[in-house]
Amino acid sequence: MAHIWPIGGGKGGSGKSFLASSLGRLLAKSGKQTLLIDLDLGAANLHTMVDVPYPEKCFSDFVTKKIPNLENAILETPFPNLFLISGAHDSLDIANLPYEQKIKTLQAIGKLKYDYIILDLGAGTAFNTIDFFLASHNGIFITTPEPTSIENVYRLMRAIYLRRIRHFFSANDFKALGRKVKEHLGDDSRHQPENIVPIIKKEFPEKYALIKKDFNAFCFKLVLNQVRKQDNAALGEQICKFIKKHLGINVDFAGNISYDEHVHDAICQRVCFLDRYPHTRAANDLRVLNRTMSNAFGEQMMLNYL
Repeated sequence: MAHIWPIGGGKGGSGKSFLASSLGRLLAKSGKQTLLIDLDLGAANLHTMVDVPYPEKCFSDFVTKKIPNLENAILETPFPNLFLISGAHDSLDIANLPYEQKIKTLQAIGKLKYDYIILDLGAGTAFNTIDFFLASHNGIFITTPEPTSIENVYRLMRAIYLRRIRHFFSANDFKALGRKVKEHLGDDSRHQPENIVPIIKKEFPEKYALIKKDFNAFCFKLVLNQVRKQDNAALGEQICKFIKKHLGINVDFAGNISYDEHVHDAICQRVCFLDRYPHTRAANDLRVLNRTMSNAFGEQMMLNYL
């Protein structure tokens, strides 16, 4: 069974594709069969990060049934053990993926035979992004230290939590829940998980138990990217504590990636940052992150299996 790592961030430019390509490169280098899937629908660029400048097929070919199976969209990269499903030639309306097609895609991803599958998701809180993020219990959030980026990744986490809560209610029950929240706390409180959960616990105790069990099975990680010397080194831990306090979600801080101007240089030259600048602090940070997440997600997968 493949380890699936969705990578999401609330804001463009936070480093999702850079992290996805870097982790993919490290896993492949260690001998793991690794597949990168570019699900940044409508704004795909992961192919550039792994030196596949002119992908001959892409995710849209599966959506439009030009190819019968998702595995037929897989491309080789110049790196051994590293493969790609590109979004380079996706159609203009791909961002509005129909629900049925999204479910078909999720099912197809689950059938792919790889050691690791990394999903590079779009920015923001669109349902496509949220549902692809929830394709696995091992989601990775990434943000930069700027307040705007932190605020946006918090909104993404909140949207994911609300989307998952919605999964446990029928349409009528969810409307009833909304009315009860409004009665207790006012109209502006209906879309705040910190307000909704206490009402669920009181009014729907059986569903509350299921929701709590469900979220305890998730192993979310937070990565802080482009950290400069003057930035607060403990910021990532502080964000995770804030999330736990206000949303009740356990998000573990995986680590910092140091700011390095060589990243810009590597992307512009279409070369792998880890290969061109292996001795930089940022490269070492990525190697540490890879080991940390591989160990943590491996342990969580074993616990879920048991």
